[in-house]
Amino acid sequence: MPLEGGPAGHMNSVLAAQKAAHIRDGIPSAEKRYDWLERSIDLLVTHGDSLGRAMSEDFGHRSRDQSDFTDIASSIAALKYAKKHLKSWMKPEKRSVDFPLNMFGAKARLHFQPKGTVGVISPWNFPVNLTFTPLAGIFAAGNRAMIKPSEFTEATSDLMKKLISEYYSEEEVAVVTGGPDVGAAFSSLPFDHLVFTGATSIAHHVMRAAADNLVPLTLELGGKSPVILGNSADLDKAAKRIMAGKTLNAGQICLAPDYAFVPKDKTREFIAAATGAVETMFPSGLKENDDYTSVVNQRHFERLNGYLDDARAKGAEIIEINPRGENFTQQPHHKMAPHIIVDPTDDMKVMQDEIFGPILPIKSYSDTKDAVNYVNAHPRPLGLYYFGQDASERDYVLNNTTSGGVTVNDVIFHVAQEDLPFGGVGPSGMGSYHGIDGFREFSHRKSVYTQIGADLLAVIRPPYGEKFRKQVESRLKR
Repeated sequence: MPLEGGPAGHMNSVLAAQKAAHIRDGIPSAEKRYDWLERSIDLLVTHGDSLGRAMSEDFGHRSRDQSDFTDIASSIAALKYAKKHLKSWMKPEKRSVDFPLNMFGAKARLHFQPKGTVGVISPWNFPVNLTFTPLAGIFAAGNRAMIKPSEFTEATSDLMKKLISEYYSEEEVAVVTGGPDVGAAFSSLPFDHLVFTGATSIAHHVMRAAADNLVPLTLELGGKSPVILGNSADLDKAAKRIMAGKTLNAGQICLAPDYAFVPKDKTREFIAAATGAVETMFPSGLKENDDYTSVVNQRHFERLNGYLDDARAKGAEIIEINPRGENFTQQPHHKMAPHIIVDPTDDMKVMQDEIFGPILPIKSYSDTKDAVNYVNAHPRPLGLYYFGQDASERDYVLNNTTSGGVTVNDVIFHVAQEDLPFGGVGPSGMGSYHGIDGFREFSHRKSVYTQIGADLLAVIRPPYGEKFRKQVESRLKR
C-alpha cells in the first residue's frame, strides 16, 4: 500500500517515475549502460578529494590514503570492470534442449533482462564504496537505482546526493537521506530488487518490510569472521596481514578478522608478532597518525570500550598495542588503540557480538578439529581465513566449514576480486554481487524456448493413442 505524504510520498513518486521511465524507454542498450557507468567513474575521479574530506569529517578522522584506496579507487575499478565485460555479459546464454527436439531445431536460451529499479541501502563504514560498487552491477544489468545512504556519515551522504543529482536525472538515479524512519519507509517500497548492507539485527526488519511487496533481496551482513592459524603458518607474516586487516578502517569492516585461533604453544609468539606489526605500520604512534582512522562516533567508541570493560571484569588478559603509550582519553575524536584479548570465554560480550573495531580476541587451540567445531557451533560468518602451508589441514578447514567466502594466507582480499562473487550465507547474508555475479544478481534470467516448426508433437495431444503410451512407457524405465 503506497505511503502518503512527506519523505515517503516523495520516495513513492520517484519510484513510480523510474518504473514508468523503464517501461517507456525499454531495455537499455549497451551504449546507455556504458554511459551510466562512465558517469559514475567521472563523478568519482572528479570529486574523489571532496568525498575523501567528507568521509574524514564524518569519522572525526579517516585516513585520506585509505579512503582513496578503499572507497574511490576500488569503486572505479568495479565500474571499469563492468564496462569492460558488459557486452559479453549481455549475450543470451545457450542452454541444451531435450532429445529429440534438439534434433529438429528447437532452441533454449537464457535472456538477461533488467529488473527495473533497484533500491540500495548503503552503510557508514565504506559509504562511497558500498554505494558505487553495487551500482556497477545495477547499471550493467540495465537498471535504475534509488539509494538510501547512512545517516551516520551525514556529510558524505549529503555530498553523494548533491553529486549524483548533477550527474543523473532523478528518473535514472535518486538519493534520499534521513534517519531510521526514512530507512524504514525506504525498505517498504515496492522495488524490483533491494540491496541492504549492514547489521544482521537491522536486516530482520528490512526483510520483513520487503516481504510485504515480495521484493527480492541481496543482504550483505557480517558476523564473526574467524581466523585459523595452522601449525605450518608463517607466524610473523600472518600477524602482519591479520593486524593490517584489523587496523584498516580501525577494524570497522564487515570482513575484518573477528577472532583468531592460534596454536597453544605459539600464543605468546603471535602476540609479540602482532605487536611488532602494529609498531611497524604506525611507528609515530596512533593518536595523531594520519594513517590511523577513528571509530566513527561516540556510541561505537563506548560500545567497544564496553567490550573491554566486560572482558576485564570477567578476568580476561587484555593487551593494549600502544607503541607510544599515548593517552586515548584525551583526544578530539574517537581513536582507539588495537587490543588483544587472550583466551576470552564465551560469556564475554566480545565473543557474542560482531566487534567492528580494533579488538582481536585470540583463542589457543591444540587440535584443528576443535577450532572447526567451534566455528560450526556458531552462526555462519561472512568470511573465514586460514593461514598455513599444510594442504590437508587447509582442505579440512575449507571443506568442513561454511562461510560466505575464504581468503587463504591473508584476510579480506577475496572481496577485492571482481571475478569472485561477494556475499554471505545464512545469518551473514543472502545473494551476492561483484563482476558477472552482480550483473546476474540484478538481472531477471528469463528462459526462452523456441519450438520446432514441424508439428511432431501432435502425438502428445488428445485423443491419446498407442504412440503416446509407448512414448510415456519409454520414460518410465530406469
